[in-house]
Amino acid sequence: MVLKGYTHIFSAVITLVLIVVYLRYIEKKSLFYPENEIVYTPEASGMRYDEVNFETSDGYMLNGWLIVQPAAKYTVLFAHGNAGNISHRIEKLKFFKQIGCNVFIFDYRGYGRSQGRPSEKGLYLDVKSAYDYLRSQGIPANNIIGYGESLGGAVIIDAASKNTMAALIVDSSFSSAKDMIKLIYPFLPHWIFASKFYSSGKIKNINIPKLIIHSINDEIIPYRLGRKLYDEAAPPKELLDIRGGHNSNFFESEDILKEKISAFLKGLPQ
Repeated sequence: MVLKGYTHIFSAVITLVLIVVYLRYIEKKSLFYPENEIVYTPEASGMRYDEVNFETSDGYMLNGWLIVQPAAKYTVLFAHGNAGNISHRIEKLKFFKQIGCNVFIFDYRGYGRSQGRPSEKGLYLDVKSAYDYLRSQGIPANNIIGYGESLGGAVIIDAASKNTMAALIVDSSFSSAKDMIKLIYPFLPHWIFASKFYSSGKIKNINIPKLIIHSINDEIIPYRLGRKLYDEAAPPKELLDIRGGHNSNFFESEDILKEKISAFLKGLPQ
């Protein structure tokens, strides 16, 4: 009887382990949607750019684009969302160029022409390496603007929590992976999943100016999670409510975004 009881316990433990392993596999597949094909380059929109390859601290080569224009004070360090690659952000690159900024966008490991496979820890190492690349090119830390869209918001918040920047812009992002898991899998305990992306905890200790942008109509990352991120952020901070779907709000709200981001940059301490 005792042996039979141990057998049941062992079977239950093995079953639980297999469930956790399976759910973490599904988690990774649902969190990262990398594409390798570069479908456009900035040149297609009339922008000159330098293709950049740089190495992470754990030995992966990453690929990115640096768009520089004369007299630009700020350089935007652009951390993109969880799907596609840098070639799917051409219009946003053009947007930042039009408001007078240099832009450095890079692909995380496993995206575009970058080596490796994506992971939360890996993305943090990637953005750190991108930041270090800008510094190696003589760009002052106080002239770097961190910008992150969606999942990239969590990535750039981590970078800003560990490195000096002039300001932080977080677009359509979330407070934590735990909050997103509660939304998507309300029937599962959050500890089953490996991802943390604890942005609301990190942003409490970031004291540079911050602009949090979120659409009230976002159907993928609810507005309340963007608002929670803003509420948890240390001052100085600003909140910009826009309209449109998660992947369309930039196009639907481009005019107000241009006006607000331009004013935000002009208001930064000189």
